[in-house]
Amino acid sequence: MEVRIDPSWHEVLKGEFEQPYFRELTEFVKKEYASEVVYPPPKYLFRAFDLCPFDKVKVVILGQDPYHGKGQANGLCFAVGEGIALPPSLQNIFKEIESDLGKPLVHKTGDLERWAKQGVLLLNATLTVKARMAGSHQGRGWEAFTDAVVQALNDKREHLVFILWGNYARQKGAHIDRSRHCVIESPHPSPFSAAAGFFGSKPFSKANAYLVEHGEAPIDWM
Repeated sequence: MEVRIDPSWHEVLKGEFEQPYFRELTEFVKKEYASEVVYPPPKYLFRAFDLCPFDKVKVVILGQDPYHGKGQANGLCFAVGEGIALPPSLQNIFKEIESDLGKPLVHKTGDLERWAKQGVLLLNATLTVKARMAGSHQGRGWEAFTDAVVQALNDKREHLVFILWGNYARQKGAHIDRSRHCVIESPHPSPFSAAAGFFGSKPFSKANAYLVEHGEAPIDWM
């Protein structure tokens, strides 16, 4: 079974692709794409990995599900396709960047490819979803796969920044070795929780300070 993903990730995750759960997941996803409207488009399925090779990762932001509205999901967590209205969580992320860094955003488009190309892995726990049905592909194997991604980064890399927004991301990142990596936690940027501690948490300046401290170039979040 051939999985089209950046070669650096293919090497790190090749053991997962051979697991029975991944074969079952692949068959399920193929059938869903053939019979239903599923997001993101197939060409974007592993976009987060293709834009951010394993050895180039500096920062990991964990999301849960792709957006399930037309044209929204583009393979990067919290991001949306070019020209699509910004979802409330992304609006709040942009507000926090401006507050944290003390200047207005230069780029206000929602694609976020500009972050991924600098080493920000924008990883959803589940990589596909049925149109208009949030959570519809949960529990099919994606979570095991993305747990393996987090574990590989934890074990094989050093001095990464993991940004965990909300309880789901915190649970997924619970086993990260905090003696070797920086873990930044806060409530989720959703309108339901942003005022409870996401606003004012300064994750972007904290991430950059840690990267600079360990000899890495900071991320241009603007």
